[in-house]
Amino acid sequence: TKISWQLPSGQKVTLKILNLLGKEVTSLIDEYKPAGVYETEFNASNLPSGVYFYRLQAGPFVQTRKMILLK
Repeated sequence: TKISWQLPSGQKVTLKILNLLGKEVTSLIDEYKPAGVYETEFNASNLPSGVYFYRLQAGPFVQTRKMILLK
C-alpha cells in the first residue's frame, strides 16, 4: 500500500497507522522532511483485514484518512 503526500515547506512529519479503536499499529515516519512530494510504502502483510486509518501530521496540519485492508 502506498500513501502519497506533499509538503509546501520543510516540517517535522509523523505518519502513523491506527486501528479502528484509534490505537497506533505502526509509525512509518517521525522525522524532519524538506518541502516536496512523497510516497510512503506501507507493508500490511502482518495485519489482518479490516479498517485502518493513517494520520499525517506536519507542523499544525493534521490529516486522518480511512483505509480498508482486504486480503
